[in-house]
Amino acid sequence: MIDHRALAAGNISSNRLDLQLIANMIPEGSRVLDIGCGSGELLSILVSDRQVSGHGLELSQSGVNACVTKGLSVVQGDADRDLSYYPSDGFDFVILSQTLQATQHPQEVLQEMARIGKKLIISIPNFGYWRVRLDLLLKGRMPKTQTLHAQWYNTANIHLCTLLDFVDLAQLVGLEVQSHITVNKWRVRQSNGQISALDNLRSELGVFVLSPKQIDKTKQAV
Repeated sequence: MIDHRALAAGNISSNRLDLQLIANMIPEGSRVLDIGCGSGELLSILVSDRQVSGHGLELSQSGVNACVTKGLSVVQGDADRDLSYYPSDGFDFVILSQTLQATQHPQEVLQEMARIGKKLIISIPNFGYWRVRLDLLLKGRMPKTQTLHAQWYNTANIHLCTLLDFVDLAQLVGLEVQSHITVNKWRVRQSNGQISALDNLRSELGVFVLSPKQIDKTKQAV
């Protein structure tokens, strides 16, 4: 169990608990790429407090402008198209926070992230959360939660999934879950085990640390 009081991370807004959790995962001096970095909340903390070599990729011009004003190394770009320009194994950590569900091609994005990063940290809202299921069952309408707060007609989310769905996709592209944190209104729980059906039911948000699966070359030898 993680102490909520120990999660403070500089000036990260209180409604982005996933960013606070991610900030605490990054060792000092790491090479970091933050994809969909927004106005640079997380990246600025990592650069100033963890002395990382930090870079960002952000779609919106307003976000890029805000990052540049803070002195951050951020370029405008699209995760669906522009990750191919980054070198293989160029970063220790590649971060994608509550952005995967807004991409056009999540599988390809994960594959590119696995190519350019030694470890991936990804947070996603959970469409399998019990409140989401209950809203659909009782109201017959698209649900709204703290992490899924937009109306269905103006949301950027086009590929919503459950935590179990995400793990399936990660395995499909050759990624292994090293650890995960599940979050809801009442608790934050860290585990090195598998996501269970109960985790999938009671968690509003998931934060995953992943790495490319190691290939046993001795098994490939003829």
